[in-house]
Amino acid sequence: MRAARTMRRTVLPIVTVLMLIAGGAGRSRAETLSLNAVNEAQFSGSAQPDQPSPVLLKAQVLLARLDISPGQIDGRWGENARRATTEFQRVHHLDASGNLDEATWNELLKGSTEPALIEYQIPPEDVKGPFEAQLSDDMRALARLRWLGYRNAAEQIAAKFHLAEDVLRLLNPGKHLDRAGETIVVPKIDVPGPLAPVARIEIDKQNREVRALGPDGEVVAFYPASIGSGQKPSPSGNYKVRRVIRNPTYRYNPKFEVEPVDIKTGLNIAPGPNSPVGLVWIDFSKPTYGIHGTPDPGSVGTASSHGCVRLTNWDALDLARRVRRGTEVVFME
Repeated sequence: MRAARTMRRTVLPIVTVLMLIAGGAGRSRAETLSLNAVNEAQFSGSAQPDQPSPVLLKAQVLLARLDISPGQIDGRWGENARRATTEFQRVHHLDASGNLDEATWNELLKGSTEPALIEYQIPPEDVKGPFEAQLSDDMRALARLRWLGYRNAAEQIAAKFHLAEDVLRLLNPGKHLDRAGETIVVPKIDVPGPLAPVARIEIDKQNREVRALGPDGEVVAFYPASIGSGQKPSPSGNYKVRRVIRNPTYRYNPKFEVEPVDIKTGLNIAPGPNSPVGLVWIDFSKPTYGIHGTPDPGSVGTASSHGCVRLTNWDALDLARRVRRGTEVVFME
């Protein structure tokens, strides 16, 4: 969390299931997810919706700008929303149930004067590319590219606002997401202010969570994460941050792959948001291990990794801005 608003944030408890009090159960998805529906959403204990919910979307946005990340904002109640809610409850001395209850909702709203959703006019830089519409899963094909850019403008805009691309489209029916000057609806995810310094990174392997702690041991930021796998687990012990590399080149080494591959030699994979290591690499003092971004933000916290710690690109960049050479890193069993 930002220093000026340290731990003002709240992590929603696993939605006990909410719906818009004034919203109709008969509304369509597109009608339900509108600027007014989300901004005016109020907590209620209805049955958990299968589709994106205005209440959950609002809660995820508020959590994100309180530095307790729900990962990808999608308006659904998943494991990352539950993780963030539990952390928020712990920080605010509430019952850490992981459920979005009324006490958690009320605490989350405290001090929140900015709307969850705002209008945004698409600038030229959001739509000019270069885009890579036909990205392949084949490492040999990726190695021939000079930049692993976004597939299209919608993917780039969604990532800019930490949003699932399908929800971006639901919020903006009929809008041209590839047209500069188009006015669309997006989350207001950032509140300007200085970043709180980080003295220690705790990587919770069992719960798939990363906490950034300040000099006094307080939680200043929280992120859901993919951390190793059964076949290639993350390490244990204490390490240090060695350096931060933005737009890293990924070295593909077939001997480190979990599944057999027919590639016999190493490959250099170009940087970009759709690189296997995303937009940033936080290098650890243990060789070949670090924290990095991902081209698939929706998989964070659910899919496994190849031993390293994987965050969404925006969370990895946020953490990279907070650390320095020598910051302590602890893998917790």
